[in-house]
Amino acid sequence: CDILLENFRPGTLEKWGIGPDALNAANPDLVITRISAFGQTGPMSQRPGFAAVAEAAGGFRELVGDPDRPPVRVGVSIGDSIAGLYAAFGAVMALFQREAAKVAGTQGPSLPHRIIDVALNESILSMMESLIPDYLAYGIKRERVGGRMEGIAPSNAYICSDGNSIIIAGNGDAIFQRYMDIIGRPDLGADPDLSTNAGRWARRDELDAAIGEWTIQYSRDEALKILDTAGVPSGPINTAADICSDEQYAARNMIQQFTVDTGEAEPKQVGFPGIVPVIGGKSLPIRSVGPDLGEHTREVLETLLGKTPEQIDSIVNDTVGGLS
Repeated sequence: CDILLENFRPGTLEKWGIGPDALNAANPDLVITRISAFGQTGPMSQRPGFAAVAEAAGGFRELVGDPDRPPVRVGVSIGDSIAGLYAAFGAVMALFQREAAKVAGTQGPSLPHRIIDVALNESILSMMESLIPDYLAYGIKRERVGGRMEGIAPSNAYICSDGNSIIIAGNGDAIFQRYMDIIGRPDLGADPDLSTNAGRWARRDELDAAIGEWTIQYSRDEALKILDTAGVPSGPINTAADICSDEQYAARNMIQQFTVDTGEAEPKQVGFPGIVPVIGGKSLPIRSVGPDLGEHTREVLETLLGKTPEQIDSIVNDTVGGLS
């Protein structure tokens, strides 16, 4: 094997006698990728934790929601996903370093440099942009601003006449003037106090009110067409149904259909998000949407552990008997 991936609480593999030292003795080329709540070291390393806890500890939760309400959670476990990406990236970097050393005929990375230590809270912290520098350099404590982005205006969600909302990011200096022209407020576009983001942020409520008065006159599609024609960045707030019928996603094979067991009498055609990044113009075909429980037991026993068919039958039958 090239990579071992584990996400037990730190110390678990060591307790079982298969920690990094033991694994390295058996396979000196192995990359060991470890995901945990707070990392393998430090005073909090032994604490359990899920993405929700890590998102709070990493500073993310404090910034999500409206300023007059408690912090809220985003609709997906973003901490898990970001940590997973870092784990994959770290493992690939270690493999690249290992193989480059072989080509060069030099010593490969030592065991400490083949242990990829990914903490959920640090994965979140790394995404917090200028949160820490702003605080340490200027004493700025960023706060929740709802659908806005601190210091950027106008950029928000706005309701249309059909009840749908759209995102309009017209905060660029060059964009702002023509943005105000199309909503019928050239006076705002010409106001020197609004020529920079700092000035627009100071009057964000006024700007959002003016934009909202315009969007409410049009349906979502009508408003987006006008904005697109004027070159103002905007887009729909898509639901799952919107995404499944979206031409852009379809053109890049980003919704891929599979026949799966949904727990009903008959299997069902279900779409799944495609592979990112796109290579070759379209999303690569998904090889598997996930194995059934025990699907690869025989393959692992035969190819990785070298068991004979008779041994495999004995192992599988004993396991099934024990479970029953």
